[in-house]
Amino acid sequence: MTFFTNIAKIMAKYWQTFLLQGIGYTLLLSVIAVAGGAFFGSLLALAKRSKLRILKALVNALVEVVRGTPVLLQLYIGVFVFPMLIPRLSSLPYIYSVSIVLVINSSAYVSEIIRSGIEAVDIGQMEAARSLGLTQRTAMLSIVLPQAVKNILPALGNEFITVVKETSLASTFFVGELMTAYLKVKGNTYLTMECLAIVGVLYFALTFILSKLLKAMERRMKARA
Repeated sequence: MTFFTNIAKIMAKYWQTFLLQGIGYTLLLSVIAVAGGAFFGSLLALAKRSKLRILKALVNALVEVVRGTPVLLQLYIGVFVFPMLIPRLSSLPYIYSVSIVLVINSSAYVSEIIRSGIEAVDIGQMEAARSLGLTQRTAMLSIVLPQAVKNILPALGNEFITVVKETSLASTFFVGELMTAYLKVKGNTYLTMECLAIVGVLYFALTFILSKLLKAMERRMKARA
């Protein structure tokens, strides 16, 4: 009973000051990462389909490096190494550096999602559009991409849920998300297990609700198709 009593006390005392704020920062970082990742990932996916070999090689190298290294390592590089190379970045709060790194990381994964979504569209669609006189750019934007969205959205939703969990690594730099809230509350209460239980439930609740919302969106898309 003491365990649950302590949890109730922590929730009553720290819900608004740390935990709710932690949820807000977690969602903010996730939205920034996925929105930025969707934008830049789209550019990377289109660049990978370019006829310029140098551009394709550079993009492929970037994607492979980002996907082949741990997110925590990338965060350390973004927070500590880049400011050494570009002194102007040293004055930025850590949350900006963390956001930039998460966007870059998400872009690499989203670019592969978009690329596979585009390739899943029958090549005859592009050929038919070109035969009607459309340019490759117009055909891609007006014909291929709208059809690819159906394949992309479910995977993009999964990426969002993954990013929600990956934001926990940002606690290394105390940027205010849920794991940072856990560290602050634990430091004040010295109740490790109770704090872990609360944060674990909150992460589960976030990912569970998001997954249900995404499944509902998928059902609506299938019903309209």
